[in-house]
Amino acid sequence: MHDDRTLVEARLRRVLDERIRPAVYPESVPLRVAVWHAPGEPVPVAEGLAAEPEPIEVGARWGAPWGTSWFRVTGTVPEAWAGRTVEALLDLGFDENMPGFQCEGLVYRPDGTPVKGLNPRNQWVRIGAPVAGGEEVRLHIEAASNPVILDYHPFRPTPLGDKDTAGQEPQYTLARMDLAVLDETVGQLVLDLEVLGELMAELPLDSPRRSDILRAVERALDAVDLQNVNGTADRARERLTGVLSAPAVPSAHRISAVGHAHIDSAWLWPLRETVRKVARTAANMTALLEDEPDFVFAMSQAQQWAWVRDHRPEVWARVKKAVAEGRFVPAGGMWVESDTNMPGSEAMARQFVHGKRFFLDEFGVENEEVWLPDTFGFAAGLPQIIKAAGSRWLLTQKISWSRTNTFPHHTFHWEGIDGTRIFTHFPPVDTYNCSMKGSEIAHAVRNFRDKGRARHSLAPTGWGDGGGGTTREVVGKAARLRDLEGSATVGWETPRAFFEKAEAEYPAPPVWVGELYLELHRATLTSQARTKQGNRRSEHLLREAELWAATAAVRTGRPYPYAELDRIWKTVLLHQFHDILPGSSIAWVHREARATYERLADELTTIIEDAQRALAGAGTVPLVFNAAPHPRRGVPAGGAATPAGTPPADGTALAAREDGGFTLDNGLLRVTVDARGLVVSAYDPAADRETVAPGEAANLLQLHQDFPNMWDAWDVDSFYRNTVTDLTDAESVTAGEDGISVRIERAFGASRVTQILSLAPGERRLVIDTEVDWHETEKFLKLAFPLDLHAERYASETQFGHVHRPTHTNTSWEAAKFEACNHRFVQLEEPGWGVAVVNDSTYGHDVTRTVRGADAPGTTTTVRVSLLRAPRFPDPETDQGVHRFRHALVPGASVADAVREGWRINLPERTATGAREVAPLVTVDDATVVVTAVKLADDGSGDVVVRFHEAHGGRARATLTAGFPVAGVTVTDLLERPAGDGEVPREGERIAVHLRPFELMTLRLRRN
Repeated sequence: MHDDRTLVEARLRRVLDERIRPAVYPESVPLRVAVWHAPGEPVPVAEGLAAEPEPIEVGARWGAPWGTSWFRVTGTVPEAWAGRTVEALLDLGFDENMPGFQCEGLVYRPDGTPVKGLNPRNQWVRIGAPVAGGEEVRLHIEAASNPVILDYHPFRPTPLGDKDTAGQEPQYTLARMDLAVLDETVGQLVLDLEVLGELMAELPLDSPRRSDILRAVERALDAVDLQNVNGTADRARERLTGVLSAPAVPSAHRISAVGHAHIDSAWLWPLRETVRKVARTAANMTALLEDEPDFVFAMSQAQQWAWVRDHRPEVWARVKKAVAEGRFVPAGGMWVESDTNMPGSEAMARQFVHGKRFFLDEFGVENEEVWLPDTFGFAAGLPQIIKAAGSRWLLTQKISWSRTNTFPHHTFHWEGIDGTRIFTHFPPVDTYNCSMKGSEIAHAVRNFRDKGRARHSLAPTGWGDGGGGTTREVVGKAARLRDLEGSATVGWETPRAFFEKAEAEYPAPPVWVGELYLELHRATLTSQARTKQGNRRSEHLLREAELWAATAAVRTGRPYPYAELDRIWKTVLLHQFHDILPGSSIAWVHREARATYERLADELTTIIEDAQRALAGAGTVPLVFNAAPHPRRGVPAGGAATPAGTPPADGTALAAREDGGFTLDNGLLRVTVDARGLVVSAYDPAADRETVAPGEAANLLQLHQDFPNMWDAWDVDSFYRNTVTDLTDAESVTAGEDGISVRIERAFGASRVTQILSLAPGERRLVIDTEVDWHETEKFLKLAFPLDLHAERYASETQFGHVHRPTHTNTSWEAAKFEACNHRFVQLEEPGWGVAVVNDSTYGHDVTRTVRGADAPGTTTTVRVSLLRAPRFPDPETDQGVHRFRHALVPGASVADAVREGWRINLPERTATGAREVAPLVTVDDATVVVTAVKLADDGSGDVVVRFHEAHGGRARATLTAGFPVAGVTVTDLLERPAGDGEVPREGERIAVHLRPFELMTLRLRRN
């Protein structure tokens, strides 16, 4: 038999494109269209409906960037269409290849009832099925003219990312606005041919099944009269019945399709636009659920649910009904799909507290799966946080984006730093926007790495990033794939149903230990420094606010600010979304974030100071409030007192050197700064150890060219290291105004740096305050500390502990981690002596090592802190302006020292005057146990909640003592629900606790 395969396949493509798809809507009449352009920001629905529009014609330009236009479309269904299905086709000027990334609309009836959303893959509104003929049609469209930021030529700088710079040029051309007859038989034929054609293309050329499909398709095309497609579609479908009804083989891979619309809470659009994106998508999905009885849709991010509730109550009513039916599923149990590398311990915990509590309060739903398809890697402390929140499973897709190494599993146990294991699944379909294409389904089957032990995977199905969700066409394709020979089987399921089946099928999966590092998007640890500083500052201010407010409530009866703290926490958590905190959103998002963080800082400072005044009383006694979890200068952790044993002001000596530099000496550390403003020596006299490597200089600013191959704000590629400029020229190196510090000024490019190096009396740490007036483009600024240390690994703080990373690059896995995340410290050591670098606001860093030559034998291990970048997409002005950073070099530091100094630099003392000292609400007698939160219980009971963990990586036996009468103690989960075996034994207010390495524990203390 002659091989005519390519002939038939080409015929299928052309007939589908040019004859059959156009016949889905065989008849149409135009609608009348009028438009009103809302001035400024979006207006309430009632105002948009009441506005008087002006006529507009198809083909007219509309929509200034970020504008809102209210279209009114009217018309009459022709009498001749009686008995047929009629839809309105409303094309705002869509490019169907960009769902979620351009203009969108929400359709309303005249009474304000939302109908459904409009987007490039969903342009129809059902008028009637069937119609009687003669119906008057009147619809209103709230259309958002969101500009295209990520265009076909991506990553090019654009002013469109902020309404203040975007201009007023119309963005779109109004396209089709018609009433049309829908021929559902032709629509079904399109899906038949698409599914079979896509399946056929994925089967082996010599497969009998492929040939069977080819011949069936050929017979179907023969049955189509190209001049009368609508009249012959039934006949063509009949010829496909056999190949569409052939069942899958018993060993076929099983795919659980979960309706999905990944919606970035902010990214290439501002937060206010996400509110509307979620409403459009929810309206679409509730409508689709009504039409498709097998369909199931899952939506994550409690914040997005809250937006629908608060801003679109009509849509919310439909959502609640669908949730009650078990088909619109709350997923994930987090406030937002956050970054998980940079949020601090408490913030990561509160993502689950607020997310899970929202779904419990609103729907009585307990989420046990964590849904993070697009997050840029996962910190090693996360598994125990998931477990402590009462969750069991994790789903993500993003690790498939790794550039260097292919992750070896799709279903596995992920083990965190404390030994907690979480059942984890990476969908082998390798997308969170599955559209049921044959190529996607076949890829999932081929790609699944756990074949032979498991045969079940999940496919998040629907258009996402900018929302939109699943379409009726995708549901139709999934129905044909339910049990089809040559394909995986597909069925709609909830995330819970999938995980229960997958876990039962694979009871002993492989184990991955440690962080899930994404070998991509490493620069998100540095981009948009002000956003990251705002987050860090907010996290620590919240700690202080809860601590002092709880102490004041217990000690003085002062009302605890439940509502204020709840609102502020949710705002901070929102800004930890995985395109806000990582710095990968448009300028508008980060401009608003800066203003929000400033407002929150003011509010939290007021809460803190009011509580401290209530605690201290009116008086003139000088007091220091210490919110850190360790005592300092005689002030207990969580208390206030007059500092004891304060070193005299002259405890640090500053001496000028002949070379133009200075020496700082406080008896605990002697630091030499040369005429370049570089630290050439940091000598620890107690250990008789030099910190700085021979011939090297610390406090060295280094500038790199930084132009990644793509994803500018997200990526830094390894070749950035190929070129570096050491910023060694100093305009001046002088004594600081206090007479015991060194001031350094430098200029480079269009930028300036001012640094203050200080060595406080009685402290073994060199503090480096850096101010950068940054005006570079496509550059990367690092601060280097070459250390005289031989260390094969280093400790990097993460949530509720630290993770160790190698300093070498033996394997490709290690080499790929050339930029990594830390929280407050990194620490390196040889047995008996180490060094820490602590920070108040930076996350990105790298650690490398070199072996020195014969003239200075030994190993140099260099820690470099990432300060600033200057990518031009999506914000062309990223980080331009003044930035301030504080770091400290701590010679002789153990992990314990690093933990303590990291907290201290982030929680500076607060000074006040009052009438009395303030005793801590709780104390712990073991420095290895770090208290991360002291607060009142969220239920308003007045109980005190204390959260703590073992911070050094060993066992701990400690006594926690309450500074108030205690009636009972309970171990709880993160949501403050009982999680142990009942009451915790105690002796009065003394509670004995035993902790495993890095173990997290929450206690609820009932007050007498």
